[in-house]
Amino acid sequence: MTRRVRTLIRKEFIELRRMPQLLRVVIIAPILQLTLLGYAATTDVTNVPIVVVDQDRSPMSRRLVERFAASRHFAVVAEETDPRAVDGHLARGRAWLALVIPPDFDERLRSSPARQTGGPIVQVVADGTDANSSGVALGYVQGIVGEFNAAAAAAEGAGPPAIEGRVRVWFNPDLESRNFMIPGVLALLLLLVTANLTSMAIVREREIGTLDQLNVTPLARWELILGKLLPYGAIGVLDVILVVAVALFWFEVPLRGSVWLLMGASLVYLLCTLGLGLFVSTISSTQQQAMMTSVFFFLVPMVFLSGFIFPIENMPRPIQWLTTVIPLRYFLVIVRGIFLKGLDFAVLWPEFAALGAWGVSVLTLAAVRSSKRS
Repeated sequence: MTRRVRTLIRKEFIELRRMPQLLRVVIIAPILQLTLLGYAATTDVTNVPIVVVDQDRSPMSRRLVERFAASRHFAVVAEETDPRAVDGHLARGRAWLALVIPPDFDERLRSSPARQTGGPIVQVVADGTDANSSGVALGYVQGIVGEFNAAAAAAEGAGPPAIEGRVRVWFNPDLESRNFMIPGVLALLLLLVTANLTSMAIVREREIGTLDQLNVTPLARWELILGKLLPYGAIGVLDVILVVAVALFWFEVPLRGSVWLLMGASLVYLLCTLGLGLFVSTISSTQQQAMMTSVFFFLVPMVFLSGFIFPIENMPRPIQWLTTVIPLRYFLVIVRGIFLKGLDFAVLWPEFAALGAWGVSVLTLAAVRSSKRS
């Protein structure tokens, strides 16, 4: 590293030190955002409000209702005797689900002919406004009903089913969505912080009039780019350390892979995000324009098309092809693989290669567009 680059890096750090509000945003904001998103960004469904219509009022129907009331996934908010009362609860949002138990529930459950031809039908009515949450809640309903059926069959002496299914979940045995979401939040925060900061690097010089002063210095183009990127790269590394520490010690997300491999992957990813921000700065005239361009034309599409929110496999085929040029997609695979599966470089090298190629390409494009006199 030349003396000119070291001088430029020192200049960047001096400017950052003169903006304490920016440092607070860069260092404190990622921790606060991870804490908030760690609790909010979850697909777990608990305390689903449910209304029960028990038309039978028998001991067996009460046992079924008690199973729902005892589950942490449901909260019985009302009990009715008329099925027509369900409409009001669902329409006003007081309940997401309604459990309707028929009048002959106990009789058909105990009747031998009924068991041969079919047991009582319990109707479940769901509010489909939030399709994802409703689908998860319906899965919980099926689990509770299945447990009730098994207990009822054992009590009646029907014996266990001929085939016993046993389910084993790998990598996330408790199915905690937080373990899946928080590594993704790490990738998202790095993208937002470093790309936004770097996108305003050259633009700020242009606005305050110091870019002309840099033009008359003996700095080469690569030295100017390196001097601009390294300070924000150091901030990105600091954010990685802080966010990983919060994920491990506060949210207790398991880190089954190598922490050094995670740091190496983060450095490659930072190459992409810093290069993207630098490219945006070369096509923007003001800091406001740089921020708007990075957010609306790059960051938002990347978030939606990377697999962070929506599974890529569920997207139309042309959109799936489009996601192959999004670096966040590859880093999500890497960071989740290291955290949850303990994968090593031998498995993740295609994603590393894609990230490296993307970073080199965008940096090259930014270098071509930038010049000391732009």
